[in-house]
Amino acid sequence: MTLNVHEVTIDALVNNAGFGLTGPFVATDLEKELEMIQVNIVALTELTKLLLPGMVTRRSGRILNLASTAAFQPGPLMAVYYATKAYVLSFSEAIASELAGSGVTVSTLCPGPTRTGFVARAHMERTNLFRSGVMDAATVADAGYRGLMKGQHVIVPGLRNKLLALSAPLGPRKLVNAIVRWLNQDRPASAR
Repeated sequence: MTLNVHEVTIDALVNNAGFGLTGPFVATDLEKELEMIQVNIVALTELTKLLLPGMVTRRSGRILNLASTAAFQPGPLMAVYYATKAYVLSFSEAIASELAGSGVTVSTLCPGPTRTGFVARAHMERTNLFRSGVMDAATVADAGYRGLMKGQHVIVPGLRNKLLALSAPLGPRKLVNAIVRWLNQDRPASAR
């Protein structure tokens, strides 16, 4: 990526690009997974690296990185996607800590299932995860904006999503994996 950071002043960076892919890791397309890593991790890291120094110099700026509730647990049937979102959360929390007192804030938005084009791109239309409790994009965006403006480090919109984020690390890993696998599976035709 070529960007002359000396010619632009960015007050707020929103790293919102990303996509997912569903299916057993052994059967999914490696090229698509590598593209996902490029978009979900590399591009986010590179844009942050390029624009952060100017913000620090000005002692003012905000960064909002989009992760997911997927960041809080392993994701059978979406292993690479969940791992990329865990990276985004960990990376964002680390640099938020490094920037304390600098005038620059880093926030991470961790929504759960949301009505967007993501569902079709990831081929998740028939999964248990999107059967109920899906948030609309405007509500998620509003929560992200409000959290960003408050300087919150981690923003998890919706009570159900907050409970998931809090409980996933506390549950037995085997149980968490089983639940996430069930959520990411296609619903049987009789359940639709």
